Parts: sequence; C-alpha cells; structure tokens
Amino acid sequence: QVQLVESGGGLVQAGGSLRLSCTASGSIFSINTMAWYRQAPGQQRELVAEITTGDSTNYADSVKGRFTISEDNAKNTVFLQMNSLKPEDTAAYYCNAHKKVGRLVIGRTYWGQGTQVTVSS
Repeated sequence: QVQLVESGGGLVQAGGSLRLSCTASGSIFSINTMAWYRQAPGQQRELVAEITTGDSTNYADSVKGRFTISEDNAKNTVFLQMNSLKPEDTAAYYCNAHKKVGRLVIGRTYWGQGTQVTVSS
C-alpha cells in the first residue's frame, strides 16, 4: 500500500502561482512514477503532469510552459509549481502514483484525497 498526502491548494487570482506538494509513504518501492491529475466539475479527470524515476517528465499541452513537476526523492515528495494560472485551471487536483514500465502501468494505482485549486478572474 502507498499513501499519498497532498497540500498546497487554495484560491488565487488569474496570473498568480501556487505550489502543490504530495508526499508518499508506505510501500514506495512499488512505484516509480508520480503524477498530478485534475478534475473540474462535470469534466473527466485528466493528466496534468507526471514524473518518472530518472526525471522523465510529461505535461498536458494546456499547462506546458506554465507548470513544472519536480520531485525530492529523499523526502518521497513530488511538487507541482503552477505559474500564470488561468480560471480554466480551476479543479480538484489529485496526486497519483504507480509503477510504469515503458508505457505500461504495472500493479496498483494510488490516489491522494485531492486538493482544490480555484483561480479567480
């Protein structure tokens, strides 16, 4: 089992910045990829950014150049730095962890409880 605890959401004006954090604990040997997803009301959950051991990253086109995912391996923590926020970034953001081999997800996928990000215009 892997437990994920998120923090850092909140209310910010358009153009502002927020940083989300997600700390993993438990059987962390079973994961090698951590990611952030988001889900707006009435919308499907979508991938925002992911990072794999070795610092390979992947971003949704809508956040490229504005968001940066990084990790502190010593603290088993992944960060999502969000700059130039837009109202359309408003959503619940969820931390995700899993093991990936190539493009294939192996074993269980874990989710955090979610943290709300609201961007006012």
